[in-house]
Amino acid sequence: MLDGVRILEFEGLGPAPFAGMLLADLGAEVTVIHRPGGGALPGGTGLLDRGKRSIALDLKDGEDIRVARALIAGSHGLIEGLRPGVMERLGFGPADAHALNPALVYGRMTGWGQTGPRAHQAGHDLTYLALSGALYHAGLPGEPPAPTPTLQGDVGGGALYLAVGMLAGVIRARETGQGTVVDAAIVDGAANMMALLASMGSGFDRAARGASLLDGPHWSRCYPCACGGHVAVQALEPQFYRLLLETLGLEGDPAMQVQHDPTQWPGQTARLAAIFAAHPRDHWAALFDGSDACVAPVLSPAEAACDAHMAARGAWQDDGAPGLAPRFDGRRATPRPVPARDGDRAAILARLRKEGML
Repeated sequence: MLDGVRILEFEGLGPAPFAGMLLADLGAEVTVIHRPGGGALPGGTGLLDRGKRSIALDLKDGEDIRVARALIAGSHGLIEGLRPGVMERLGFGPADAHALNPALVYGRMTGWGQTGPRAHQAGHDLTYLALSGALYHAGLPGEPPAPTPTLQGDVGGGALYLAVGMLAGVIRARETGQGTVVDAAIVDGAANMMALLASMGSGFDRAARGASLLDGPHWSRCYPCACGGHVAVQALEPQFYRLLLETLGLEGDPAMQVQHDPTQWPGQTARLAAIFAAHPRDHWAALFDGSDACVAPVLSPAEAACDAHMAARGAWQDDGAPGLAPRFDGRRATPRPVPARDGDRAAILARLRKEGML
């Protein structure tokens, strides 16, 4: 879908390379400037470089700087995930880049954003979510907010908003020839994602923890099973809640009929907890299979790859890596390999010389 779109990525961590991977998965030509002698995180697989091309450049070396400037001049977009001011000190900030390429879409991925009192402060996914308000209801009554595995912040509020911003900028640049700077901050994206919850009228912005539709109801939580596994229940709509009660044999129980009374939630939760604890997870998975009660077993990634629906969708690859998403016209692309660091140097330099950029 993005065939012909060239993205230059300066090596970074987390959400910036994730956004680059997503654009590469969609067909963009993404070239990563890796640091010489660097490598993936300890134990890492380099998965976020999937489908990209790699060249290692020393951005303090004159000849390598010339190569980097040539790559900027020939790209539609640039992604960087360093602290505010670092790219400017290297001589590759937005003003420098737009002097080389006025139509460039310059994507900046940070936790706090380019401006504000915390802009130069360190942080991680959990701290960004905490300050944005998105973490407040992430937990059960009486328990601390639960850390999310970098999905809600780094990926949801960060990488995906950066990717959308980059695509919007590329569309505009094609129409006007004018580039832009995309300031993608995880705190902004995480707060913006709360719009869906606000639209539900759940009172999440006023309710105490444990008393909103996000963290209190007995019909919206995970329950432990006899085997040590868990099932996830989220029967929000009344018709789904009725199915939940019917499947569990509780349709005639007067204590379970009122769905949205927070004062009854603790007792109703205890009732469901006792029921689910009586049998192993697979028993409940089989009982609710094909049901609209919105109950599912909590699977590990390895287990998810073997699930009939996930396997039919090809959501996980044979090597354990996640597949590509979304798909177009019912088809999904085949993932391209992870490049060797600096493995595309010769091809990249040859292309730049052919195009007269070097």
